[in-house]
Amino acid sequence: MLRHHLPLWTWICPLAGWLLLAVAGQVDHPLFAVVLGVGLVGAVLAAVHHAEVVAHRVGEPFGTLVLALAVTIIEVALIVSMMLSGKDGAASLARDTIFAAIMIILNGMVGLCLLVGGRRHGEQSFGMYGVNAALATLATMAVIALVLPNATTSAPGPVYAPSQLLLAAIASFVLYGAFVLVQTVRHRDYFLPQGASADDAEAHAAPPSTRVALVAGGLLLVCLVAVVLLAKGLSPTIEGAVAAAGAPKAVVGIVIAAIVLLPESVAALNAARHNRLQTSMNLALGSALASIGLTIPVVAVLAVVNGWQLELGLDFKGMVLLVLSLLVATLSLGTGRTTILQGTVHLVIFAVYLFTTIVP
Repeated sequence: MLRHHLPLWTWICPLAGWLLLAVAGQVDHPLFAVVLGVGLVGAVLAAVHHAEVVAHRVGEPFGTLVLALAVTIIEVALIVSMMLSGKDGAASLARDTIFAAIMIILNGMVGLCLLVGGRRHGEQSFGMYGVNAALATLATMAVIALVLPNATTSAPGPVYAPSQLLLAAIASFVLYGAFVLVQTVRHRDYFLPQGASADDAEAHAAPPSTRVALVAGGLLLVCLVAVVLLAKGLSPTIEGAVAAAGAPKAVVGIVIAAIVLLPESVAALNAARHNRLQTSMNLALGSALASIGLTIPVVAVLAVVNGWQLELGLDFKGMVLLVLSLLVATLSLGTGRTTILQGTVHLVIFAVYLFTTIVP
């Protein structure tokens, strides 16, 4: 990572992505979907680079917060735009997206980081106070948003009454705001890395200049918007492939959520490879918290204002997998030390989630 300029490819990739978006409506050829996929990968890699530049400049835990907030804000915008379009399944879109994001982050992203980091470094450590605080907040927010609607009686079905929906929105926002306050101000030391490994030249390098960091921040936003729009452009192809395979429509949501979360996933995996597991946990758990804490308030207010019915409650299978994921995460991350075993457990849960979504 250079101090005074950004590599040329990190400028070319987002520009190429936007050029592909500009001509996407005029090209109707199956091979163009492959080109869009290549452009998407380039935009993701560029986004990760720019996020790491910003993170290196502002330091932890603010750097990981930047990427988590940027991706989640764009994810919320994508959900809201699809809800406003009135497509089939709009009532359950927020629930499906949030649940997919939680499972991808809590099991897929965390599991892969623990497995890859443990395989390379044996045993890894992180500050358990910050992780425990994040897990407690995540468990509370997830149950209020995705489980409690099944137990209320004011409205039939897995839905909240308008007043209950506003309460859930306020609770989610307050919990996320309190977490960010603790992470960045009150107890910032809980989320700071214990120390970078000696072979991590990137962590020990001088931070980039303020000008470079500002440019990288702007390009990060450009890349993330391109990632979401390219993913949306690929969604008809993905939907066609899913329909041809006879898989449930929920698979489309998982694929789109995975694409949107790619920048955070790559950044977290890169940190774990360099023995900076604290950074990986900040990214992963912070992303899961932002996914609920920002999405639920926005969609809840829109639903109340527009009179939409918002289905938030998970089915029984989803509740079982959510509770299992939270329980295992609490146990595997509760000691502050991890090995490849914890990574394997999380990845097995993720594989079960994917399989039971395809074969319900």
